[in-house]
Amino acid sequence: MIARIRSRACDAPYIVTQAVWSRYASLMLVRTTALHGIVTVELLRGDARNALSRELIAELAAAIDAVARDSSARVLILCGEGKSFCAGMDLKAVADDPIAMGEMLRALSRASRAIRRLTIPTIARVQGAAIGGGCGLMVVCDFAVTHAESKLGYPEVDLGICPAVVAPWLMKKIGAGAARAMLLAGGVMSGEEGFRRGLATHLVAENELHAAAQQLAERLAKGGPLALAATKHWLNELDGSLDDAIADEAAEISARIIAGEEAQSRLRAAWSSTRSPQ
Repeated sequence: MIARIRSRACDAPYIVTQAVWSRYASLMLVRTTALHGIVTVELLRGDARNALSRELIAELAAAIDAVARDSSARVLILCGEGKSFCAGMDLKAVADDPIAMGEMLRALSRASRAIRRLTIPTIARVQGAAIGGGCGLMVVCDFAVTHAESKLGYPEVDLGICPAVVAPWLMKKIGAGAARAMLLAGGVMSGEEGFRRGLATHLVAENELHAAAQQLAERLAKGGPLALAATKHWLNELDGSLDDAIADEAAEISARIIAGEEAQSRLRAAWSSTRSPQ
């Protein structure tokens, strides 16, 4: 049986065999497609700028687990439908439950580790916005392709939140000193500035984003699978990406701070001034 799927990178549909399609579970908030070893995992909350709800984080984790178990996968492209890659954590959905907020942060930490520890190269295809936890997903990938007009950054401290969950990945991406300055300053920046500061590995025109990510994926897919897996594992060993203790502690720090009155009062103030996910 053949499944016909329309590619967002081109106008023509491409064909995926049922054998390929059936390797992945059918999920409501995440879509996974695979073609010639290139697996695309797409967040499907475009109407909410792909803000990370509890359900979306759970489905993302399930999708990444499926990719990890797929021996035919050679490259992962992580992306989001609509105008934004990922606008951060949808904390407003659990506005009256600080404990649930903490659980979301712990779940995001686990999902981020799973992405980092995939044995295949990973690419974040970032359009529109990658904010807070969304920017964390961007930098945990091996490569990130974005455009000059995108909005990137970590405004957590402005909301009374500690960005501990994303801090380890940002430090590994741009260095400790640069990460310190970025996280303490808060706010957001343009994709062009983010590229200069090391958040993205590739900067292209917005209308070239899909093609550029696909071209990069096709080039990476030509690498030796065993060599790539061994290289990734060794790099993860060297930079501490396999250290669960640090990641667990980071999640607990973020969970503790977000449950405090400072974070809760600032979040309430932010929600009262806008209906957009934070």
